[in-house]
Amino acid sequence: MKQAPFRLQPVLELRRTEERAAAVASARAAQAAVDAADRATDHETTLASAVLPRSLGAGDFVAAMTLLRIAATDASDARAAAVASAEQAEAVRAQWTAAAQATLALERLRERHREAQQRAEAAAEERAVDDLVTGRAGRSTTEEVPWTD
Repeated sequence: MKQAPFRLQPVLELRRTEERAAAVASARAAQAAVDAADRATDHETTLASAVLPRSLGAGDFVAAMTLLRIAATDASDARAAAVASAEQAEAVRAQWTAAAQATLALERLRERHREAQQRAEAAAEERAVDDLVTGRAGRSTTEEVPWTD
């Protein structure tokens, strides 16, 4: 018996490709989030380690405070970028999960298709055996003699 092809096979292959692309995008987004968090931590560490000299003139003090304020703003911006990057990575991971679920659903359909084909083949084989058996019984030349006591 010729097996019918799984009609959704091209869709399944497309879903698998989409899932692989989503996995790569998720990995890249996760790495970008880690890199952004590292940059933010570096900015915060640099800011925390800044020490002003004990004696500064008024102009130097204002300049130092301005630089510290700029560094604090940079650290704050870096942390905000890290948070945004982490949120983006989570959104991309959710897309990957959705793609994986769609792929899994189609794989289950393909498996059901295979099982249906196997059941159909088994039923056809059983019918063929039944036809052979009943055909031979009808062609039998010996008559059955009823048992008597």
